[in-house]
Amino acid sequence: MKIVILVLSCILISNYLLANDTIIVSKDPRLDILTQKQAEINKRTSMMTSSGLYKGYRIQLLSTTNRDEANKIKGDVLTKFTDQKAYLTYHSPYFKVRVGNFIKKEDAEKFRQQLNKYYPQGVYVVEDAIEYTLNADEVPQ
Repeated sequence: MKIVILVLSCILISNYLLANDTIIVSKDPRLDILTQKQAEINKRTSMMTSSGLYKGYRIQLLSTTNRDEANKIKGDVLTKFTDQKAYLTYHSPYFKVRVGNFIKKEDAEKFRQQLNKYYPQGVYVVEDAIEYTLNADEVPQ
């Protein structure tokens, strides 16, 4: 009986002593900087396609089977809007003319409204892989 009491006492005392132990963990402040940089990299890469272009928006002006018509519209857009790029792509059997490189849909929508003055039919915003260069301190929202 004394042995049982002694064993129980030892168990209770050891549990009490272990419960009062504290562990202090010190975190290196450079880990916060590293975590922040990795989060920025993750945001950038989530915005990119496998080809290295960014996911964004363009305005589609035309989808036609007539190559000459598509080239004419592309040239017309380039002369009217010299600050924007125009793209002519072919997805059989259609030639598509798209304009701009917009990260935000709102920006593409604003430019679409300007284009509607010149091209009142069939102008709409489409998702596309765009050419875009981020500044070193810029992270897309």
